[in-house]
Amino acid sequence: MESCCENVKAVRRSKEEKKLLRKQIKASHTLLKHEGISTVSQPTKSLVVANGGLGNGVSREQLQDVLGEVGEVEILVMPPHKPYALVTYRSEVSAQRGHALNGRQLQRGDQIVTLYLSYVNTVDSELWGCVDLPPGLVLVEEFVSPEEEALLLDAIDWTSHDEDVTVQKVLKHRRVKHFGYEFRYDNNNVDKDKPLPGGLPQVCVPVLERCVRDRHTEVMPDQLTVNQYQSGQGIPPHVDTHSAFEDLILSLSLGAKTVMDFRHPEGRSVAVVLPRRSLLVMKGESRYLWTHGITPRKFDVVPACDPKSPAAVTSDLSNHSNLTLSRRGTRTSLTFRKVRRTPCDCGYPSACDSQQPPAPPSPPFLPRSQTDACRLEAEFVHRVYEEIACHFSSTRHSPWPRVCHFLSSLEPGSILADVGCGNGKYLGVNPDVIAVGCDRSSALVQICSERGFQAFVSDALNVPLRSDTCDACISIAVIHHLSTQKRRQAVVEELARLLRPGGRALIYVWAVEQEYNKQKSKYLKETRQQGPTGDNTAQDLSGIATDAHNTAQDLSAIATDAHNTAQDLSGIATDCTKVHRETESPAKLSVHTNRTAFNSQDLLVPWHLKGGRRGGCNQGRGGDEQGEQGSKNTLDPPTEAQAPAPSPVFHRYYHVFQKGELEELCVRVRGVAIQRSYHDQGNWCVILKKTGDR
Repeated sequence: MESCCENVKAVRRSKEEKKLLRKQIKASHTLLKHEGISTVSQPTKSLVVANGGLGNGVSREQLQDVLGEVGEVEILVMPPHKPYALVTYRSEVSAQRGHALNGRQLQRGDQIVTLYLSYVNTVDSELWGCVDLPPGLVLVEEFVSPEEEALLLDAIDWTSHDEDVTVQKVLKHRRVKHFGYEFRYDNNNVDKDKPLPGGLPQVCVPVLERCVRDRHTEVMPDQLTVNQYQSGQGIPPHVDTHSAFEDLILSLSLGAKTVMDFRHPEGRSVAVVLPRRSLLVMKGESRYLWTHGITPRKFDVVPACDPKSPAAVTSDLSNHSNLTLSRRGTRTSLTFRKVRRTPCDCGYPSACDSQQPPAPPSPPFLPRSQTDACRLEAEFVHRVYEEIACHFSSTRHSPWPRVCHFLSSLEPGSILADVGCGNGKYLGVNPDVIAVGCDRSSALVQICSERGFQAFVSDALNVPLRSDTCDACISIAVIHHLSTQKRRQAVVEELARLLRPGGRALIYVWAVEQEYNKQKSKYLKETRQQGPTGDNTAQDLSGIATDAHNTAQDLSAIATDAHNTAQDLSGIATDCTKVHRETESPAKLSVHTNRTAFNSQDLLVPWHLKGGRRGGCNQGRGGDEQGEQGSKNTLDPPTEAQAPAPSPVFHRYYHVFQKGELEELCVRVRGVAIQRSYHDQGNWCVILKKTGDR
């Protein structure tokens, strides 16, 4: 019986050996195919270790311990971000014992890594050569003492939010403080006329004076950006805006070391280790032409410390026989710059915003705060409707049937509030009710007045009418212009406040689903370039120009691409290869192509102003009945000597609602109940009833 068991074990070992051999051969083929490394069958002093590289999370120290068990290692090369290593033993006998480590398993965190070793002829530690630093880049190690580092870190109070002295933000990949001047990430520049009153922290003065004394700079900086990076965080590749700051940039690394990647526009890249307490000096080509960034990852490839000299630190990553992995800690960088007062005239015009023709305005970002939301709506809703009011009104002449049905159902003498009334086309639908309208656009309110309707200027978030006084409220194509969920809900709450108990409100918003129940809305079906009818809803034909023209007007920023090199284990092998400015805010709003399906919920919709008619217009009561063609006929035709001016294009912010989103918004409001919800020609609609429970 014992003999039988021994035979089974022998067969099992044989199968395991065959399996290991197959994996070893497969690894050799992979190395040849992807890396050009040829393995050989006869024993040599050198081996390639597949699965044993920095690129798949094996540290130099860990691999060295295993390889050193069988003999003295002469050379160990671990290329950055590669999933293999190359080793040369002092003797061929030791290399043969090293080859026997084939199949050896290493514990890497929670995972097991299996090593596959094969012979190679030679290992060239100079294979990848030396890499020079970008011109103008200087790294000064140990620039501040540990005591100075502690003082500087203590001076950055992340619990303080005193914006009279500094500006503090929590960005997507890090948190940041600005001193002296706020750096604006929406336009990658500074407002040079609005310095922060606190200036630079006093604790920084001795450090800056030393920079002047050591001739790293000739002028004292007046702007400081403090970035704090947790492990795994980084910053996209970027060039600091030429027009914002002077030539010199000083960056002090505190708390932990990291690797900063520099990339030339032609593709050459250099990885530079920034040791703790080091000073990075960027000027000339390295400042103006090369991008710099920090790849988000938890481990960096860094030079291994010499055990004979633990204090020795080097930023040179070109010596691949001395690289290992370093877990990132919390790093704080202090970047000092001098605000530029004159246009930049550097020798790199291709990268200089001061020497480039003005670029088309960049689309705004989704708001993060109440201030951002107000700014976005003021620019891309309120201002736009003031500019286009006359043309907009001329395209708004046909009340929607189901809105008319709601209005006609009201009892005679009912009090109706049209919140966001536009040109007032719903105010006269039911002459038996007392109707009053309000709109944020004074130009549209003026048109209402000229048509004999009662209307006043008011924001939908704060209507100056008494609570519990209205029998009915309507909000047609208004709420989708509010840029945050909180503000959209606040409009519904304001409608509920105005209603008396038992009163009803009708709300219309644009729908993402322009094709619903197998039927396309008129917004998608319409192909002729004609004036829109109905409200500022999905029937809005504001984009009268062709899709090709809309494409030319598209202000979308070019998206940044990222390219992963080798295996991305623990985020080690990630490398950003496409140059872009830093944008740490949320995604930019895209510009919608009119008459097409929506590809996002938050977007800008173009309005092509016909005939250059801006602001209010004295059309009289019947002016909007002309439609767009009628509005064109009121203009003087151009003479032969006059060429028609191109139509201005404005962009309005919209949040288009998904199925169920409007209902979900309404149920959050206390004191109202949804009587009915439905889809009407590319719009989501609800009828609310005030219950009185608030």
